[in-house]
Parts: sequence; C-alpha cells; structure tokens
Amino acid sequence: QLYRDARECLTLLSQRLGSQKFFFGDSPASLDAFVFSRLAPLLKAKLPNGKLQQHLKSLQNLCNYCTSILSLYFPWDGGEPPASAPRAAGADGGEAEEDPHKRRNQLLSVLVGLAAMLGYAFLSGIVSIQRGGAGPAGRQPMALAEEEEEE
Repeated sequence: QLYRDARECLTLLSQRLGSQKFFFGDSPASLDAFVFSRLAPLLKAKLPNGKLQQHLKSLQNLCNYCTSILSLYFPWDGGEPPASAPRAAGADGGEAEEDPHKRRNQLLSVLVGLAAMLGYAFLSGIVSIQRGGAGPAGRQPMALAEEEEEE
C-alpha cells in the first residue's frame, strides 16, 4: 500500500509538472525546494529496494527536473567542488590544514563556554563562595540548609 501511494504521488507530481521547468512556471518556489529535497535522494541514492526509484526514473520530466536543479544550483555535483569549498586531505596523505588556528579557536570556545557556565552558576546563586574566617559580628559561616532554616 505504501509503495502504491508513493508511486501515485510521483505520477501526480509528474502530471502537475508537465513540461514546465518548475512547478509554478519559470522560477522556483518553495514547493520546488520541498519536492526536490525528496526526489533527489530517491533518484541518486543506492537503495536496497529500487521499485520506487525505477518508477521515478520512468517519469522523464521529474528526472529532467532534478537534473536541471542539480546543474543550476549545485554545478559541482559529480565534479570538483567550488573553490570556496574546504579541501579534505592533501594528495600525499597528509592532512591539509583547513584553518591554521583551529586548535586555538577550539580551546577558546571551550574556555568561553566554561566561563559562561561558571558566571551563570555564581550569578544565579547555584554556587557561592564563603570566606573561611568569622563573618560579620563574629558569626561563623553556616551551611545553606541552616541559612534557610534561620530565614
């Protein structure tokens, strides 16, 4: 039943698209983004059961639709990524450094996060620091539970 419904949905999408470039004419709309996000993986991925994929491949206008969007918005798909895309590893097997200050930035991120958590803990009263000596008027520091009982 699920495959039958999916096949029907693909057929209806194919009929609605017809010979247009996009569902609502010559320019893409949010529906095009949504439909493409569902069709492209179905068309490109290797699936354990290819029944639905075969049906999609038989609908030539939907295949052309996906190919058109891929080439228009993702021209590097299937080829080299654009120059702005980060490189993974060098040809000699050594790791190419994406960001020369990556370790420093990671350490700073951890330190800022730790400082923020400690600041929140102190300002909200979760953690407080008491001095070891006698407090004002000769009072000794007391535990939190004792302070609450006194109030």
